[in-house]
Parts: sequence; structure tokens; C-alpha cells
Amino acid sequence: MQQNPGIELRVAGQADVDAAAELFRGYLDFYEVEVTDPDRPRAFLAERIAKDESLVLLADAPGVGTVGFAQVYRAFSSLSMDTAWVLNDLYVAPEGRRTGAGRALLREVLRRAREAGVTGVQLETAYDNKVAQGLYEAEGFVREGFHVYFHELG
Repeated sequence: MQQNPGIELRVAGQADVDAAAELFRGYLDFYEVEVTDPDRPRAFLAERIAKDESLVLLADAPGVGTVGFAQVYRAFSSLSMDTAWVLNDLYVAPEGRRTGAGRALLREVLRRAREAGVTGVQLETAYDNKVAQGLYEAEGFVREGFHVYFHELG
């Protein structure tokens, strides 16, 4: 599963939950999500993996270790009347940035999506996350004209 020289990718299993959870906590910190229960990120990922509710990919950089993760959810698109994927999370820890890990993870998601025959991959990122936007656009993602709304329920 190698896409960038030196970057090794793998699908996370139960044995990888601790490594994935550490990256997930970094991702939550990046987006300034307050985590009141320190065990919750690990439990959340462990449950997604155990129930096969998401695809979690991990990226290893030589001499650094596991530096990045991506999490994809299966979804349906009413407008295309087909299956789509949502790339909900993509994160590379500071020590893994500029290694190609983020690009490798993104390309692997797209490769697997094509292989699965889905209609497309959707993602969101913060308005000010210009680095991520540059990567997504360089890899063929197109900014859509839809507004995203969210209603907090609890």
C-alpha cells in the first residue's frame, strides 16, 4: 500500500487503536474540541473499528512512526442516487508533516473509493485551513457551492 516513498499505509485494526487514538486526540486538539473524558477518543475509534462502521487508515513515516490517520464513513447521496464516502478526518501530527503522509492517505482513500465503485468522496475543512485546502485541490477536489449547516442537539 505504498504511495509516497517511505510512507507505509495500513488499515487500522484493534491492535492499532492506541496509535490511532493518539492521532485522533491531536486532530481534536487541532480543531479545538474540548474533550472532558480522556478515554472517549480511544473508545470512539475502537467502536468504529470493531463495528466496521468506518475505514481508518494509518500512515507510518520512516524513523518517526505512525504520524497520520484518515477516517472514512460510508454514506448515500440522494442527488446521485448512489453510494458516496465522507472523508471525515484527515490528520498528520506535526512531526509527520512534509513527509507526504497526508497526500499518501488522501490518495489511498481515493484509490479505495474507486475500487469500491462509489460515486465520489466528500470532505469538509475549516475555512482558514489553507494547507489542507491546497492539498485537496491539488488532488482533484472541487469546492462546491453548498453551505454546510449544523444544529447542535446536546
